[in-house]
Amino acid sequence: MKNNTKRVALFASLVGIMAATLECAKLALAAIPNVEAVTLLIAVYSYVFGFMGVLAAIVFVMIEPLIFGFGTWIISYFIYWPLVAVIFMLIGKRGTKSRVFLTGAAALLTVFFGVLTSLVDTGLFSGSFDNFFYRFGIYYIRGIWFYISQLVTNLILFPLLFPPFTELLFKIKGRLHI
Repeated sequence: MKNNTKRVALFASLVGIMAATLECAKLALAAIPNVEAVTLLIAVYSYVFGFMGVLAAIVFVMIEPLIFGFGTWIISYFIYWPLVAVIFMLIGKRGTKSRVFLTGAAALLTVFFGVLTSLVDTGLFSGSFDNFFYRFGIYYIRGIWFYISQLVTNLILFPLLFPPFTELLFKIKGRLHI
């Protein structure tokens, strides 16, 4: 019984620490539009810790409206961040270490984020589906500079930081006997 209690406490602590660092990373870079480290951190946590990384992403998304209020963006967040976590958890289970593959996955997910947020905003703000794709195009083009800055950030961060972060976290994971 004591061993199970320790495991649950360790599990909850790690998820909490990961969620807290996600929020801190977001807030630390909030002044620079769409330059973010959340994608990298969620990817690293899920790659190394599997389902705990997915839970940390969900906790992060649940914290966001408490700080920033509710908006259409929360729908996109509840889809996107857990999706990033699940994809990198699966990549981690395969043991893929190719920087090109990992960076490519992050880049594709970042492009998907722009499409997703534009789809959600078009569907929820416009109230009708007349000329949906025309309005979608306007929403997407309106945010293109934000999507480009987010994409460039991830194209720089992933090849540079994903390998050393995962190496460090695998060592920590080994010491914790998870």
